[in-house]
Amino acid sequence: MESSGYDGTPSAESILSGTEVVFTADFASTRQWVAGRSWAYPNGGPVNPGDNKLDHLTADPAYSRSGIFRATRRKDGRWDTGLLTTEGSEEDFTVRAGDVLEARVRLPYEVGAWPAIWTWRDGDQEIDVFEYHPDNADLLELTNHVRGGNFYYRDSAIGPGRWVDLRVEFGPRSVIWWVNGSRVFADRRGVGRSWHAYLIVNLSVCAGRYHPPPAPHIKEMSYKVEHLAVRRPVGDGKTFGSGP
Repeated sequence: MESSGYDGTPSAESILSGTEVVFTADFASTRQWVAGRSWAYPNGGPVNPGDNKLDHLTADPAYSRSGIFRATRRKDGRWDTGLLTTEGSEEDFTVRAGDVLEARVRLPYEVGAWPAIWTWRDGDQEIDVFEYHPDNADLLELTNHVRGGNFYYRDSAIGPGRWVDLRVEFGPRSVIWWVNGSRVFADRRGVGRSWHAYLIVNLSVCAGRYHPPPAPHIKEMSYKVEHLAVRRPVGDGKTFGSGP
């Protein structure tokens, strides 16, 4: 699906040279992020079994506010899980067409973990910056649900416990993903010029339909987001700070 040859899409350097940082994630900030609730889940949560998730969203800051997104097994068979979203926050930040998101994450070890950074608005507008399942140890899932493009990217540098640098340009005509500094997928579908959506960062837990659930002896799991920022073409919007 992705050719290594030049296809007319701009390089990462040329994209970043004309942008400015408009959002720097401070996961502890209640002005930037809402914890434990998302309208990507039925009725805002806390559960979403229809999406093959064992999640029971929690607003407990220990599950997300440090940038370490955690999940712990509950007695009822579900898992308390960490989720943060900009939807409903005081700053109400949305990514827009043309924005570039950068993130650095450490992938989880445990089979059944389902970390992701993605977008959502009004029941749609989903772009998956990444999804990961440790049972497919060397694979990242990169998906444009808005206009139907996806790529399974495999690399030996990807694996449980590994650090991964991600960059995504939400282009109107092509969403472009970079992994560890290399451009790996340009979907040639894009998001359209008027697209905008909220950010979601979370750790879900698989229920077993598509990927194995956690083994019975596993009681907790986590992954870390060390850095997340959004750049925007210069002069195209206000800056959102990282204050409390």
